[in-house]
Amino acid sequence: AAGMFLRLLSDVRWRAANPKWRRMTCSRRCTSSTAEPHPLSLPAQAQVVICGGGIMGTSVAYHLSKMGWKDIVLLEQGRLAAGTTRFCAGIVSTARHVSIELKMAEYSNKLYQQLEQETGVQTGYMKTGSVSLAQTQDRLISLKRIASSLNVMGIPCEIITPKQVAQLHPLINIHDLVGAMYVPEDALVSSANVSLALATAASRNGVQIHERTSVSHVSVQKGRVTGVETDRGQIQCQYFVNCAGQWAYELGHSGEEPVNIPLHACEHFYLLTHPLKDPLASNLPTIVDPDGRIYIRNWQGGILSGGFEKNPKPLFTEGRNQLEIQNLQEDWDHFEPLLSALLRRMPDLEALQIMQLVNCPESFTPDMRCIMGESPTVRGYFVLAGMNSAGISYGGGAGKYLAEWMVNGYPSENVWPLDLKRFGTLQSSRTFLRHRVMEVMPLMCDLKVPRWDFQTGRQLRTSPLYDRLDAQGARWMEKHGFERVKYFVPPGKDLLDLDQSKTFYKPDWFDIVGSEVKCCKEAVCVIDMSSFTKFEISSTGDQALESLQYLFSNDLDVPVGHVVHTGMLNEKGGYENDCSIARLSKRSFFMISPTDQQVHCWAWLKNRLPDDSNLTMEDVTWKYTALNLIGPRAVDVLSELSYAPITPEHFPSLFCKEMSVGYANGIRVMSITHTGEPGFMLYIPIEYALHVYNEVMNMGQKYGIRNAGYYALRSLRIEKFFAFWGQDLDAFTTPMECGREFQVKLEKGMQFVGQEALLEQKQNGVYKRFTMFILEDHDTDMDLWPWWGEPIFRNGRYVGKTTSSAYSYTLERHVCLGFVQHFDEKTGEELVVTTDFINQGEYEIDIAGQRFQAKAKLYPFSSLFTHRRRKDEVELSGYQRE
Repeated sequence: AAGMFLRLLSDVRWRAANPKWRRMTCSRRCTSSTAEPHPLSLPAQAQVVICGGGIMGTSVAYHLSKMGWKDIVLLEQGRLAAGTTRFCAGIVSTARHVSIELKMAEYSNKLYQQLEQETGVQTGYMKTGSVSLAQTQDRLISLKRIASSLNVMGIPCEIITPKQVAQLHPLINIHDLVGAMYVPEDALVSSANVSLALATAASRNGVQIHERTSVSHVSVQKGRVTGVETDRGQIQCQYFVNCAGQWAYELGHSGEEPVNIPLHACEHFYLLTHPLKDPLASNLPTIVDPDGRIYIRNWQGGILSGGFEKNPKPLFTEGRNQLEIQNLQEDWDHFEPLLSALLRRMPDLEALQIMQLVNCPESFTPDMRCIMGESPTVRGYFVLAGMNSAGISYGGGAGKYLAEWMVNGYPSENVWPLDLKRFGTLQSSRTFLRHRVMEVMPLMCDLKVPRWDFQTGRQLRTSPLYDRLDAQGARWMEKHGFERVKYFVPPGKDLLDLDQSKTFYKPDWFDIVGSEVKCCKEAVCVIDMSSFTKFEISSTGDQALESLQYLFSNDLDVPVGHVVHTGMLNEKGGYENDCSIARLSKRSFFMISPTDQQVHCWAWLKNRLPDDSNLTMEDVTWKYTALNLIGPRAVDVLSELSYAPITPEHFPSLFCKEMSVGYANGIRVMSITHTGEPGFMLYIPIEYALHVYNEVMNMGQKYGIRNAGYYALRSLRIEKFFAFWGQDLDAFTTPMECGREFQVKLEKGMQFVGQEALLEQKQNGVYKRFTMFILEDHDTDMDLWPWWGEPIFRNGRYVGKTTSSAYSYTLERHVCLGFVQHFDEKTGEELVVTTDFINQGEYEIDIAGQRFQAKAKLYPFSSLFTHRRRKDEVELSGYQRE
């Protein structure tokens, strides 16, 4: 390899001085005459100002103008499409793990296909297909999971053999491959030209485009965008869209009210070669070799090949450092591992002449998913950035969803996985971002096994009990920056094995979690759930009750001390949040929401609560440590510690009392466990946390108490058919679709958000139903496990996907939860899903292309079956809800 490397390098030329190269790059970036800048003066006002003339900014402008908004100004600090977009490799690939990303890429592909015809601008669109290679069985499983998703969405895709790879691309070395995935409709484009085509169409629709105009500052009044300051004057506007790519973070911080956009740039390298002796055919498929960390595409008869190295080079940590910009040069030493991988994959390239090693900055985000949506702190401030090097694949779809969001108030799909509000301020520390993107960039190619955890930026938000739990063998995962326990490794177990257990099969924490579940069922367990989002809402009069009655679907006018489980719905009846609210007094309420709701829920309520000085809302997440005491003996532990009667007569289900536990006063105790098991949640003022935990553990010894983690919690809640927000429930799921009519009071005597939509569903029926599936012919030890996102088939036809799944230690089977839809076989039209439709079908769950039979149920098992029984005794038929 070293010899090959030298021979290749002997041909390396820095081509910047070569006029032919200059002409070529110019043709890639020169602005088309139809998107010429408008007359020099900027308008004094506009409805929308978009900052950034790359693929994202032009796509947003194009889609807004298509939807009828014309009063739009797009500002670009340099030339259109001259930033990251210009250097983009131009590969449009639909092979994505996350369903919303897959949909964006599919839409982009269709859009680019017809763009040249629509605008007259050549986009270089070429349908070449793509081949993703697998060097290991695990990689092949990962590809098969993606293939299952693509197939049910109607995107042609097949798993192929190494020999078929050689037929599709004769130069590829196949000796180390176990298989591959072929997606024939993937494409190549010239990214800059796609951007110019979108700009041309937008410009014809009335969008004003001004190049060489920098935005210095976004003006905000009373929490709303009012205008922008540029180096060429001010523009008043109602909406501002930050599509500034790698500069989006800085631009977000330049306003009067900072908007946190957590992304960070890294250098990204790819190689361009001269045409081969026999120039490559322009329709050869793009090769993605994730195990070799590289991609290879045809480029003007030669090749373009880049990748994601294990030791990335972050850029611009201290802002726009001119020195770094000038130093974006070839770095052959850094590129060497990727070059070696390329030569292993295409050994015939040895004598090829290299034209240039291109180094372009790409921005990455803390979780490898792009950022879109409205700022939680500034109304009318929208963001679309952080594409993790998939900008051209997502450009069309992302621009469409953001435009819908601005025009209609919401996009047409659930984009929560990409929503800016999934991050808090804590993810915007530059140190955090620098360290995290150094981990994220290599992860682009690493195997995505279920439930892996980031290693950087950890131990940021922790419970006061962190060290105590850690010393007892806790294994941690992170949610919204908060450390949460997965499970506890018992003393004497080999810890290394457990941390390296990355698998699609039975994980080696299986027995550990099983024993935690058993303890929850038979004795008592403690789970630290401090990461829950906790708000207190209170008022001097009835303002709190009246506002909450309007914003929540259940009736909150309950006696003091009662806990109400309720949805916070949008106008379509979908769940913006799913929470428990305790009435602490006539005029104050304590609201418990999922961990990742902290920013979203606060913004949603802030924007909708009346602006009244007598009404206050406080985020008290950090003030309380939350301990979940689960199990039949929880009542014994608590009554001994509090000397208070805690029997069901004195402390009924869904009840909340302030009491003392041990020496500590003011503990809020609620009879709820979020799992369907008996027990209590203790909300403990943070300074008492250690004392109460120690007391509980000491007192619980005689009842067999032990620590447990979130994996046990998941198994318990899924076998009880409990839906969780963010996994099963989202803004497109209503209570009527998931069997929660009983948590909605349609007749509570006053209007609430989403009421009309729910009344309509009650009358006309629902188009999807949340269903529980018990896998029948699945071997837990030998077969691939379901996790989430697996296609569901009814009588051989695709009807939906799973949203979460877990092994039920009680039933000794896997349980999957998911939504079932009903499509007319001839027209494909959506039909109402009835109970009979669910009950009368034969179901299969597709795990990486293999289908397993499943029994569908609309109700959980009755308490009869919470006692462990042998599998064959459990008659899997319709027991009604307890």
